[in-house]
Amino acid sequence: MPVSSCCAAAGALSLFAALAAPLHAQGFPSKPVRIVVPFPAGGTGDIVARMVAGPLSKSLGQAVIVDNRAGAGTVIGTEIVARAAPDGHTLLTVFNSFTINPAVRSKLPYDTEKDFAPITLLAQVPFVYAVNPSLPVKSLKELLALARSKPGALTYATPGPGTGQHLAAEMLKLMAGVDITHIPYQGAAPAVSAVLGGHTAVLLVNVSDVTPYSTAGRLRPLAVTTRERSAAMKDVPTVAEVGFPDYESALWVGMVAPAGTPRDTVAKLSSETGRALRLPEVVTGLDKLGLAGAPRTPEQFTAFIRDELQRNESTARKANIRVD
Repeated sequence: MPVSSCCAAAGALSLFAALAAPLHAQGFPSKPVRIVVPFPAGGTGDIVARMVAGPLSKSLGQAVIVDNRAGAGTVIGTEIVARAAPDGHTLLTVFNSFTINPAVRSKLPYDTEKDFAPITLLAQVPFVYAVNPSLPVKSLKELLALARSKPGALTYATPGPGTGQHLAAEMLKLMAGVDITHIPYQGAAPAVSAVLGGHTAVLLVNVSDVTPYSTAGRLRPLAVTTRERSAAMKDVPTVAEVGFPDYESALWVGMVAPAGTPRDTVAKLSSETGRALRLPEVVTGLDKLGLAGAPRTPEQFTAFIRDELQRNESTARKANIRVD
C-alpha cells in the first residue's frame, strides 16, 4: 500500500477514535432523564414517580424530570415513550392499564411486549371488597352466597370500566360462578360515595380508599385481593384464604424504557430505583398512601408483565370486556 494511502487510513482511524471516545466516555446518563406519567398530576402514579425522581437525580448525577402526559386511557403518554430514543433518558411510569389495554382495546399504536424494556416494579396496593354495613353479609363467603341466591340483583362499584378493579371483580365472578352487575364510576371517590349512600351494594377500590370509612364503621371490608394480608387491614382475610387460592390482583405501579435500551442502562436504572424505594423517607411516603415498595429486577418485572397480560386477556375475553 502506498505511504500516502497508509497515512490517509491512519488519519481516518485517528479521526474516528477521536470522535468515538467522547461518546463512549459520556456513558449513561449524559443529560436529564424524563419520566413520563400518562396520568394528570396528583394521582398515585404521579406521586410515586416524584418520590423516586429526587433520589434518582442524586444517584444518577442528572436532573430527573416528571412529565405528565395524560389522555386516551394512558395511550398518549405510553406512545410517546414507545417512540422515544432507546437510550435510557426517557422512561414511562406504567400501571395496571399497561397490561389491560391490550385486552380491552381493539387497536393500540404500540405493542406492550415488543416496544418496551421493563425496568422494575415500583409499588403495589391491594384492592378490597367492601360493603355498606346495612347489607346482611359479614364475609366474602356470605356475599357470594347472597349473590348466588339473587343472580344479577346485586351491584358492585369500581372507579371505571376497564380498570384493574373491574377486571379483578370479573375474575372473581368467573371463579365463583356468580352474577353481580358492574356499575362503573368516574373514579374511586364517587364509587365509595355510592356504596356509602346505599346506591350500590358492593365496592372494589384500593385499600387506602376504604380505610378511613372502615375505621369509622361506615364500610365493612370483606377481603383483600393480594396473596398476603394488607398491613392496613391485618384482620381482613385475602380472597385466596376465603377459598380461591389462584386469585390475586392489586393496583401496581412500574417503570419501563423504550425497547432497545442497552441492558446495562436498564440494569443501572433498576438498581438505582430499587435503592430509592428502600430509603426511609420513600418507605414512609408510600406507607401514607397505603402502598408498599415492590422493587424487582428487569427479568422479574418482565415475567410479572407477561403474567398480567395473560391473566387480563383471559378475564376480558371470558367476561366480554371492551372499552372501545
